[in-house]
Amino acid sequence: MSIGTKSLKKQNHELSNIDKQLQVLHNGVADQNLESFSSKLKASNLFPLTTTGLDVFQINMGKMCNQVCSHCHVDAGPDRKEIMTKETLQQCLDAIKKSGINTVDLTGGAPEMNPHFRWFVEEAYKLGCKTIVRCNLTIIVANKKYFDLPEFYKENEVEIVSSLPHYSSKKTDSQRGDGVFDRSIRALKMLNEVGYGMEGSGLTLNLVYNPSGAFLPPAQAGLEKQFKRQLKKDFEIEFNSLFAITNIPISRYLDYLVASENFEGYMEKLVNAYNPIAAKGVMCRNTISVGWDGYLYDCDFNQMLELKVAVGNKDLQHVKDFNSIALLERKIIVNEHCYGCTAGAGSSCGGEIT
Repeated sequence: MSIGTKSLKKQNHELSNIDKQLQVLHNGVADQNLESFSSKLKASNLFPLTTTGLDVFQINMGKMCNQVCSHCHVDAGPDRKEIMTKETLQQCLDAIKKSGINTVDLTGGAPEMNPHFRWFVEEAYKLGCKTIVRCNLTIIVANKKYFDLPEFYKENEVEIVSSLPHYSSKKTDSQRGDGVFDRSIRALKMLNEVGYGMEGSGLTLNLVYNPSGAFLPPAQAGLEKQFKRQLKKDFEIEFNSLFAITNIPISRYLDYLVASENFEGYMEKLVNAYNPIAAKGVMCRNTISVGWDGYLYDCDFNQMLELKVAVGNKDLQHVKDFNSIALLERKIIVNEHCYGCTAGAGSSCGGEIT
């Protein structure tokens, strides 16, 4: 079998899985006689969902990661080879210059595992961009070549957003793997040592909480107080804010919901918790998401479902042909997974919306 045939078969398999996910989501709503997401938007006078600006450039630098988390919507892990090339990263920089977007949000996988990560961060800093890195924390202590990341982040005034499912080792490790909590605590201490999360330092360290089961996150403000109190008491760790994020029913988390027979109940929770105020502020309205291969999406979740931006001309779906006017005029693609961002207080990469 030729390499090309192998590659094509793998691609068809992945597309089949994506089609299956979309069908499962559709059935999870239709079979329970629940209202579709687009119908909810119509009732809120929000359909079709349109943009409010181009403020955030979110880049998936690759699916390679040093962890394999049970809730990961990217299906990231050490065996993933999809990595954004330097050529595509340069196209991202060109698009940022052209559009005037001043916030760059770097994600993965573990974005730091991209061999061009540091170069890109330095180039974005030269452009005067606010750069956010979604760091899984354990990458900092995974290998000595990453030990200086806290200093590198500080030098480039990077804002750190790090996932920490809980302030207890049992709950964190159950979601992210054995030993992850202890390694995360070591990394947080290293970040604190250079000033991250410390009052008056100007270095921002935010944490992310997402539920480990089939339920919605509790109120963000109360949860933040708990995290701050316990992490300070047990480890002398400080941070700025906590973001409570709802798990989106796709990829590994969808597999978990189906396997644990929680899928129908979870979808019902999301649909019944729909909040039109949250829907007005969803992140896809002012963010553009760039896949590891340079294709453009309304959000990171649409990216994982291969739902590229609807700009009419397919030639404009890649970052190399970045067109601000076409992207501002586009209609945002929605599906049943979007209920995850509009349930309760809403959910975005920056936590609650309302």
